Amino acid sequence: MRYAKFFKQASALGAVLVMTATPVMAATADSTAIDPVPGPHGYFVDTYKTNTMDQQSPQSNAVIGVLSPFLQIWQPGSSWDNGARLGSDGQLLLDQNIFTCITMTQNRTPEQALQAYLTDRQNQNWSALDGLGPYETGFKGLSNAATSLPDEIPADAQNKKYSDKGNENGVWADETSALGSMVKLVNTVRGPHASGNPAKVYYQYMRPFRWSSDVSILPALKPCVAGDPMTDGGFPSGHTNAGYLASLALAYAIPERFQECLTNASEIGNYRIIAGMHSPMDVMGGRTMAMALAAAALNDPANDQLKAAARKEAQDLLLKNPSASEVTYYDNEQLNAIRYNERMTYNMPQTGDATRPMTVPKGAEVLLETRFPYLDDTQRRWVLYSTGLPSGYVFLDDAEGWGRLNLYEAGNGYGSFDVDVTVNMDASKGGFYAFDQWKNDIDGEGSLTKNGSGTLELSGSNSYTGGVHVNGGVLTAASPYAFGYSSVDNNASIRETVDGAVNISGDLTQTRDASLTLDINSSLDVLKVGGAINADGNLILDFTDYPQPPSGTAIITASQLNGTFASVKTIGLTGTKSVEMTDRGVVVR
Repeated sequence: MRYAKFFKQASALGAVLVMTATPVMAATADSTAIDPVPGPHGYFVDTYKTNTMDQQSPQSNAVIGVLSPFLQIWQPGSSWDNGARLGSDGQLLLDQNIFTCITMTQNRTPEQALQAYLTDRQNQNWSALDGLGPYETGFKGLSNAATSLPDEIPADAQNKKYSDKGNENGVWADETSALGSMVKLVNTVRGPHASGNPAKVYYQYMRPFRWSSDVSILPALKPCVAGDPMTDGGFPSGHTNAGYLASLALAYAIPERFQECLTNASEIGNYRIIAGMHSPMDVMGGRTMAMALAAAALNDPANDQLKAAARKEAQDLLLKNPSASEVTYYDNEQLNAIRYNERMTYNMPQTGDATRPMTVPKGAEVLLETRFPYLDDTQRRWVLYSTGLPSGYVFLDDAEGWGRLNLYEAGNGYGSFDVDVTVNMDASKGGFYAFDQWKNDIDGEGSLTKNGSGTLELSGSNSYTGGVHVNGGVLTAASPYAFGYSSVDNNASIRETVDGAVNISGDLTQTRDASLTLDINSSLDVLKVGGAINADGNLILDFTDYPQPPSGTAIITASQLNGTFASVKTIGLTGTKSVEMTDRGVVVR
């Protein structure tokens, strides 16, 4: 069983948050499971430059093609006001779509009103910088990024439209600055083929305040409403598209803030609903097209040198000079996950086929290229495959799979070992090569082989069954079932950092040059091996925080202990205490 995790919250306006997980039944996959499937437009990364105003069909325009599942519930009309909802699904989903707008706009707080105004009026590239957290101030200084609009709603905003003029050069940031490549990467990803306007013209789906007078548009934004509804469609949201494009470009250059940038992008989209300017469907459409457009730009060989230069600028200039004073809620990992995952679907029901297998779009793996530099493209595709949204959300079920990509969960590593996984982490390269964490709950029938000198930490409640092989570097268990339901072969180094028991359901086999390090903080800190321990190598027991455990305290338990550890080192154990190997494990004496 493969789990596509996503989270729900009762409302985006401060209600109690509830997390849920939806299971997706799947057998262990063969290699064809991640083969790309074309949409009506072909493969988006090959055809994205067809996104022009003169191409007005799912077959001729790649963006319209990616968004074409919307046609299952919506029939565009000949004008802005004569389209039709299709069938019971269209009635249900599109009614809920507008009801969500009514609820969110009628309950917005003054703080949300301010942020909704700023998100609308300030450049989306500027808004995307919030995701950088401790690197935001450094980026602004080194790139000369600026906005001409203050962080407040002008007193006369209800009567005057304000527009962001950027810095003194009339741009949001300078391509000639010390971070010029990063600035140019954002500008390139938001290039001439990245507009949502052709799709707006094609789909002719009204903005929410035109659907219902109960949608409370932010008063300060009324001067920004286009007078001609024909030129002012709602689907997809252009601000959301732009916010995600800028955020994905920044996340590529600074993958250390990958999920924070994504969360911030989801905030930009969410404020479009709070403002009354867009609906959840508009926002989800903007996100979907942005992921495809960003992948297309990042896959374009013409941008290879720019990508490398932007990443190097981030490593050489930004990452070395964080601002410790900047801490925002984007640094709250649990809330980030709740926010992002709820906004994947805005709690819309699954009215479609919930059994469709996940598909991974051609080229989508580039979105994880810097986040998982030690994986190859095929492995990154398996990460996307194993973390995708379940099917059945008809407006997201495009043929290629862009709508189902959950990049936030993909940033936590594999969700399933659908095939055997081998990673080679070279610590000398630094960054994620030296240390990384996989935080998802990993299931599947595949195995994990850890090679190289780097450290990989597993912190999910894992249930994979294929086995664990540690041949190089360090594998750290940061959860009770980090090793799944597997046997473990240790030929290098294993550590555990769990407060409580760590479980190995099968055998533990350790070779002569390997080491096993256990942190013992209480009598509950036990390594429980369901099978046999085939002991050799080094055993290191750290009692620094528990220097006087009672005699008889079990440290390691197993069905049987074969052989002996070549050396046993204790740290912090005081008095006359010692440890002893028995035929069933290791205990304190």
